[in-house]
Amino acid sequence: MKNITKIKLFLVCTFLITACEQNEVEYLATQINDETTAQFQLHYMVPIASGTANNINKVELNDQLLTNETATLPTYSYIPRGAVGKFFTTEPGIVNLKLHQGTVDNLSLVYDHDIDLPAGKSNIIIHNFDEAPIIIENGAPYPKVTTENTGETAWIKFYNILYETPGVPTPLKLQYQYQYTTNNETGDLSEWINLGNPVLFGEATGWEPVTVNKRVEVSSGNARVDYRIRLIGQDGSDQGNLEVTNSRGNIVEYGDWWTAYVGRVYHHMFTGYRINSTSLRARVRQSTAL
Repeated sequence: MKNITKIKLFLVCTFLITACEQNEVEYLATQINDETTAQFQLHYMVPIASGTANNINKVELNDQLLTNETATLPTYSYIPRGAVGKFFTTEPGIVNLKLHQGTVDNLSLVYDHDIDLPAGKSNIIIHNFDEAPIIIENGAPYPKVTTENTGETAWIKFYNILYETPGVPTPLKLQYQYQYTTNNETGDLSEWINLGNPVLFGEATGWEPVTVNKRVEVSSGNARVDYRIRLIGQDGSDQGNLEVTNSRGNIVEYGDWWTAYVGRVYHHMFTGYRINSTSLRARVRQSTAL
């Protein structure tokens, strides 16, 4: 009986090997050359109310359908979504981009611009329907740290896409800063730490490290990180905290916090109106790059 079982097992293994040899598994993919291919992510950062009516349900690139309602682009979000580190691809150079806003049965063309796409990975930021987009080099490959134990770093790229009021980009140079908990038992905090260099409207920092002192030792690791923004004068001097209108219509110093995970890479896009708006007030929109 043992010999019969062994023979059956041998025959099954032989059949599987033969089947694999006769039916080679192939994955249909095209090798991308970063030096000769334009790769981009599309961010929708126009200060506008969230909701179905303002979603982008059709995107065309050179009059060819790029996405439709099966891959909706909501306000303050980006495509391609569904998994991190994905990009659209096309030939570098001048391309035409069209965005159609609204429900599937009632689409309106709201954006129609020719843009110059560079080779490599870029982030295209639509910030005003009447203006050309901001194009920021993505900076991939993303930073990483190899350690013997659990890491303690996440990375942030801060983008200045702030408007003072409708149609008026901010003239202010902004220094993004962060603060983290140095001791989870006592709650002690670090000093405020500059996140990269100060940036003007349409500019971004590089991928800057942020310390994540995780709260649970045996875990993948996450922690709260606080943020504020300082104003930098033309002479490079620190002119105090940025003031914005809050949800109650009061002028307050800007401050916010986000949960950061060890090893993650995040976009922090600062958009909205700095003054005189409660519903479209200035705030950071976070998305995960990796």
